[in-house]
Amino acid sequence: MRTPSETDVLTAADAIVSAFAETDTEAYFAGFSPDASFVFHTEPARLNARSDYERLWRGWLAEGWRVVSCESADRLVQTFPGGAVFSHTVRTAVATPSGGDDYRERETIVFRLDDDGRGLVAVHEHLSAFTDENGAAS
Repeated sequence: MRTPSETDVLTAADAIVSAFAETDTEAYFAGFSPDASFVFHTEPARLNARSDYERLWRGWLAEGWRVVSCESADRLVQTFPGGAVFSHTVRTAVATPSGGDDYRERETIVFRLDDDGRGLVAVHEHLSAFTDENGAAS
């Protein structure tokens, strides 16, 4: 089984981050497998399939939510035969009907090689609040 290169992983991760930054629903979800799971500190339960997250996303959009910007920093790529783990710190600005908001979070995305063994698809995303050295969320 092939081990993806760091470039492969960064290309796949950058496509997801870029599509998210542009609130490009189709391109964003194209980076995730249908059986992907999601753990978000802002949600009360794990989302067990991409369709669960798509439903949540559509609800946010219907309420007037959109991403203004998304920046990735402090990136780490760990590869293994058949996949990889990508983690980073992400700063996101969003617009909502009640005003803007800014988040700094840590995110991990787990990738596996797709069915043809050439590209990567995300199978899990975990987003957690970024805390400073005193434990305060930022």
